[in-house]
Amino acid sequence: MKLNHKLYLYSFLAHFGWLKKSYTAKILLVAFLGTHVPLLTLLLSFLVSNSYSLEMAARVMSVALLATLVGTAVTLYALHHLLKPVILTSAALQNYLNTKTLPELPTEYADEAGTLMADTSQTLHKLDQLIHYITNYDDLTGLPNRDLFCDRLHEILSQPENNQRLVAIFLLSIDDFTALSHGLEHHITNLLLRAVAQRLSTCMMQTDILAHLSGDKFAIARMDIVSFESVIKLSQLLSSNLSKPFFVEGNLIHITASIGITINGLNDLNSVDQLLQQADMALYQAKQQGRSQYQYYSPEINAQLQERLTLENELYAALKRNEMLVYYQPLIDLQNGKVTGMEALVRWQHPTLGLISPAKFIPIAEANGLIVPIDQWVLRTACAQNRAWQLAGFNPIRISVNLSARQFEQPNLVDVVSQILQETGLKASYLELEVTESFLMGDIERSINTLKQLRELGIWLALDDFGTGYSSLNYLKRFPVNMLKIDQSFVQDVISNPDSTAITDAIIALAKSLRLKITAEGVETKEQLDYLRMQGCDEGQGYYFSRPVPADIITPMLQESSHQMERIAA
Repeated sequence: MKLNHKLYLYSFLAHFGWLKKSYTAKILLVAFLGTHVPLLTLLLSFLVSNSYSLEMAARVMSVALLATLVGTAVTLYALHHLLKPVILTSAALQNYLNTKTLPELPTEYADEAGTLMADTSQTLHKLDQLIHYITNYDDLTGLPNRDLFCDRLHEILSQPENNQRLVAIFLLSIDDFTALSHGLEHHITNLLLRAVAQRLSTCMMQTDILAHLSGDKFAIARMDIVSFESVIKLSQLLSSNLSKPFFVEGNLIHITASIGITINGLNDLNSVDQLLQQADMALYQAKQQGRSQYQYYSPEINAQLQERLTLENELYAALKRNEMLVYYQPLIDLQNGKVTGMEALVRWQHPTLGLISPAKFIPIAEANGLIVPIDQWVLRTACAQNRAWQLAGFNPIRISVNLSARQFEQPNLVDVVSQILQETGLKASYLELEVTESFLMGDIERSINTLKQLRELGIWLALDDFGTGYSSLNYLKRFPVNMLKIDQSFVQDVISNPDSTAITDAIIALAKSLRLKITAEGVETKEQLDYLRMQGCDEGQGYYFSRPVPADIITPMLQESSHQMERIAA
């Protein structure tokens, strides 16, 4: 229905340049003319009439003029503010068009202007939701589309706390979908894709992201990988679920799907587009191998994942088979050269693979939770060994054991440590627990409370890898630690790199000001030793003194240290 014929006055006024862009000016002009035309008529009648004296006419005209001006001013002021709903609504619409910012117009008024504001606000909110849905969701399946999938994944991966997070991307495609779709009616194919989406959603965890990219391609991002075995299990679950028949409007349809998999976080951080490209390459390889196959994006990663999966399976039984060993590396007093402590370091002696580096199996243990029983075994073994050295007549020393983040988070940590000390007969003052800055910062108050409880037992506490974390000095002074350990990355080039020299000097000065002991890790040369000794560092450890070795090899060093102390005493 055309309504333009009812806009004749509006259209007429719009021809005047100074009224063209202002609806308020049009209203105020009409109001002004409406109040002054009667006045002008009255004035004219007085001028042409001889019924009144000139003095009387002048008086009446003055009063009428003054009253009209005041009334006009009040009227224009009131009209200007009565037009605010229209002005606000217009501004809200323009702002939404320019910035996509939703308006906050009042909705409690019941007249025409209030309805205009409420309807405009409601309409824009619904329009924004519709635009968001059309832009970010697939209209066939209702799942996130490629853009939303990439945005969500990028947002998660770009967060600093997720830098080392393992994320698996699954790209899934129905086998021979083109031939299948040619044999089905178009709407049956669409219903099949909806059924596939629904069945895939039943395999998802709460933190997973499922998306329909295009055609028969679906993408899944699994955010919390506890083990690489879980990646394989999800692939198998997806394949088995989709291999079950679909019933679509009386049609019994059997399908299979191929899956390409890539994993972010093993060696480097990739963009979301790179991850999808890698998964697509893996999907192509999977389809080359036949139906219902899954493949990682490259043979190198596939081999690496299979190795890790093998180690993970073997690791479950390593403790039971007594394959774990504890090696010891001495802590040396830099002023007199005597042994003041030993750091206990776990090793895995596999019966066929040989000695496996901690860099390979520790991340696996941390991911699947095995690090907790391993840490407890190391703590118990190290405490028992230190007590055995004491009973053998060696001078008492500290035994230093690293706490993992998972073990530190255990609610019964203090009880476990206390029980191990009681079982092994080792006094708490001969045990040192090493913690790192990074996991202490996760929950500051809880960390401080746990450290205080450990300190109350009489245990030494050391802040390991100091200088590489992100704790502030404000928190450092609240941590009830006895010692700071300078990370080996600073010690290794303390002689040649001015930056490392400055950081090392600053850490030593900081420790002394806080009345903390200081240990330097990674001492490998006499020049490093001399510099650290000159700067007043208390202890050192590293290959210059000894590599980590089994207890029976470290024993002669303890004997020599004890004899040295006896000679000094004599």
